[in-house]
Amino acid sequence: METILIKVAQFFLSLSILVVLHELGHFTFAKIFKTRVEKFYIFFNPWFSLFKFKWGETEYGVGWLPLGGYVKIAGMIDESMDKEQMKKPPQPWEFRSKPAWQRLLILLGGIIVNVLLAFVIYIGVLWAWGEEYLPTENVKYGIMTDSTGLSIGLQNGDKILYVGGKKIENFSKIPAAILLDEPKSITVERNGKTVEIPIEKSVIAKIINDPYFIAPRIPFVVAAVLDTSPAAQAGIKPGDKVVAVNGTPAMFVDEVKKYLSENKNSKVELTIVRGSDTLTVPVAVNDKGMIGVALDLDYSKYFELKHINYSLWQAIPAGYHKTVKVIGSYIKQLKIIFTPETGAYKSVGGFISIGKIFPGVWDWQAFWNLTAFLSIMLAVLNLLPIPGLDGGHVMFTLYEMITGRKPSDKFLERAQIVGLVILLAIVLYANGRDIFNLFNGK
Repeated sequence: METILIKVAQFFLSLSILVVLHELGHFTFAKIFKTRVEKFYIFFNPWFSLFKFKWGETEYGVGWLPLGGYVKIAGMIDESMDKEQMKKPPQPWEFRSKPAWQRLLILLGGIIVNVLLAFVIYIGVLWAWGEEYLPTENVKYGIMTDSTGLSIGLQNGDKILYVGGKKIENFSKIPAAILLDEPKSITVERNGKTVEIPIEKSVIAKIINDPYFIAPRIPFVVAAVLDTSPAAQAGIKPGDKVVAVNGTPAMFVDEVKKYLSENKNSKVELTIVRGSDTLTVPVAVNDKGMIGVALDLDYSKYFELKHINYSLWQAIPAGYHKTVKVIGSYIKQLKIIFTPETGAYKSVGGFISIGKIFPGVWDWQAFWNLTAFLSIMLAVLNLLPIPGLDGGHVMFTLYEMITGRKPSDKFLERAQIVGLVILLAIVLYANGRDIFNLFNGK
């Protein structure tokens, strides 16, 4: 329960920061161009507000529906659908009275702030914590993979050399490179030979449903033993390292798991190394192919990790490059989602899915990295040319700037309604899948 509360707290703090600053972007540009802002709300407030007050010409408040936030700008056709105001003659302080370039900047204000926020966060994270990752070349035992990797043509123990002819410096980035960069092949070292594995487009759907299909191959080392488990009864202790099963050499996690799975509901003899001693221990295997131990997954014990420290001046260009890279990566993800044959749309989630990505313990480095990513996600999604989103308004404003003809208010009202219906359908679909997966234990 405590873990869930921490996830929820991090999610709502992150969401609140993003909503406030996104709307502040619109608000700031509106004020710069002397445009009246009637309302500034964190979260939506249909029927009632949790809290509100008026300062100057603007009403500030907190709504009860945490699906975003809004600023109501005078003379603008938005989600408030205030038709009465639009029937009156335009006033100099209204949005519709401003030059197209000023309206464009007001519309882009939230997106601009979201991108700048991610940039600033990445600078701060790199400066404070630096970067640590496992270089692909240091994965000395090769990979271990599951049915997804095996169906692609990978094998346990393969050492990945290239993806699409390119070296991937950070091992954790390999699945994303296969998914997003559309490589033609993966080059691996297998038993001392170089093997080229062709990649078909059908692989994308498999990886989307199984993004952790590869991991560094590591020795089978016990980190903890569950009470009353077969391992506890056999006398296995934390720190024990398995090197053979029934006399057959097996020292890696995938090898040991394979033999345990083949011996469900029976006993096996594990050869373990404990300190300077080598022991043979008979252990019962349950009906799930397990013996009741937790494995030591601390990669720093098996591999040499790379850590990069940044000064503030080094963190600025590094933060910029990271921001640009994450934006490009997210755009590629959207492209896959909007390609029906990949089946990626089936993996779309809503607020529950977003909440789940936050760690179950409070980790400021993870929190700020996730907030930066969500800020970029919010910026890119808001730029989609759907009426009701900032991108929809931008699309019509750019049309006016290019053609010199402004769409009629009636057309904009109808487009807004259509856009809101589309957005509502997307929100219901995404969050509906979350609820469906929740009830199905996914």
